[in-house]
Amino acid sequence: MNHDDLTGRLDTLVIGGGQAGLAIGFYLKEQERNFLILDANQRIGDAWRKRWDSLRLFTPAKYDGLPGAPFPGDPLSFPSKDALAAYLEGYAARFDLPVQTGVPVERLWRDGDRYIVNSGGNRWEARNVVVATGSTQVPEVPSFAGELADSVVQLHSSQYRNPGQLQEGPVLVVGMGNSGAEIAIEVSRTLHTTQVAGRPAGEIPVKHGRTAARYAFPVVRFLGLHVLTLGTPIGRKVVPALKAHAEPLVRTKTKDLAAAGVQVVPRVTGVADGMPVVADGTRLEVSNVIWCTGFREEFSWIDPALLDAGAMPRQWRGVALDSPGLFFLGQRFLYAEVSDTLPGLGRDARYLASKIPVPVTRGSAVAAT
Repeated sequence: MNHDDLTGRLDTLVIGGGQAGLAIGFYLKEQERNFLILDANQRIGDAWRKRWDSLRLFTPAKYDGLPGAPFPGDPLSFPSKDALAAYLEGYAARFDLPVQTGVPVERLWRDGDRYIVNSGGNRWEARNVVVATGSTQVPEVPSFAGELADSVVQLHSSQYRNPGQLQEGPVLVVGMGNSGAEIAIEVSRTLHTTQVAGRPAGEIPVKHGRTAARYAFPVVRFLGLHVLTLGTPIGRKVVPALKAHAEPLVRTKTKDLAAAGVQVVPRVTGVADGMPVVADGTRLEVSNVIWCTGFREEFSWIDPALLDAGAMPRQWRGVALDSPGLFFLGQRFLYAEVSDTLPGLGRDARYLASKIPVPVTRGSAVAAT
């Protein structure tokens, strides 16, 4: 639901209307808070609609629902990205969550006991702010990407939709994470000669599918929710190490790449005469490059006084320790290994909602200025 006329003073402002923002919105609505969710996209769910056409979730539907609304359909199926986008849009409508779309937040700062948010000519004041923008905000590509020849088609994975965007000739997929492996397999099914650069961080040792959804995923979910957390001794030891490593391959394995005829080459280290060069010094003649090199968090819009050297400030389970009323939700390893995933968001959102100070006067209406 789009509440275009909601501006002014609020108890709580949520920045980000994806799954994290909607999850905490559920609990704020339950508490009868005076709150608003701002999202930069034009439509709820667009962050998923804009991903590549064939993308499907790694987690089965039975673990993909948000608080109060199980994901519909076969619980052992793996929903498409468009099915998830439709679910999120329907979720916001079902619980009548006050979401204002098309509002990219430009600045957040603190003034006295209130936070101020600015977007274009709009300004909101709130006692509490939840930053729920997630961990995949800004696409990352290496600095030497601009040195590739103009004749080479370049796409980041966030721009890639399907092989129809590519021109004739060899394709290099840079990055051996899940996105890189899945896109390389898809591209290889066309007439394109496909190479993928890099090495995987490991592989999940079970075949992905319905059997794994029934037997393996409950174990993985339990470990991610209750063992690999900052609240357990093993979690405090393991989670920092996990942060420094890429995620293992889940659905597509290296043997699948070999079976599809995808050639694995060393990591890309630079460009020579307009073409990519890999670690062994080989210069690759390619017509297309797809950068599956990940994303970075982007908090430049937040007042540096609220941050820790430009990064998320000191926090515990998303509660900023040095800035009362500031909260974070949906970031990778915020508290648990699954904090940025659908299976982990509900618990984190419930916890944060319980920590947001109760206002003196409750109410669902927003005072317009």
